[in-house]
Amino acid sequence: TQTDKKMASGDEDRILFYRQGDAYGYFSNFSKHPVFIDGRRYATTENYFQAQKFVGLPYFDQVANASTGSNAAKLGRSRDYPLRADWNEVKDEVMMTALRAKFTQHEDLKAFLLGTGSKVLVAHTSNDSYWADGGDGSGKNMLGILLMRLRDELSSQ
Repeated sequence: TQTDKKMASGDEDRILFYRQGDAYGYFSNFSKHPVFIDGRRYATTENYFQAQKFVGLPYFDQVANASTGSNAAKLGRSRDYPLRADWNEVKDEVMMTALRAKFTQHEDLKAFLLGTGSKVLVAHTSNDSYWADGGDGSGKNMLGILLMRLRDELSSQ
């Protein structure tokens, strides 16, 4: 895709994001933008994402109903309860579902995302090498990649 080519091109026209209070903090899954998915309200996309690890399991409601994204993340990262068996196969699509809801249910956020044009979006932190860039660019930056794919989707509508 155009997004994948842009990532590979080394284009330095990038937007780095991570913390919800930063300039592009609305890209964070912890930003306080509730989403409605499958008839249920989640306080943040992080609440939705973390809860999906436990679909069909008793722990689901506790994670889904956490008061903040940070609390949901803490609960969701706990290994006191088993993850759903297919988590590694579905986590990217779960994240895309969360992002699609967030950026279509909040028109201001959709405008912000589309306003980034063709810039490369990079979740920048050493805390995560899957969803972010690992802090040094060695990470996968899957959150940034999914946001760019969503931007491409929304701009073609």
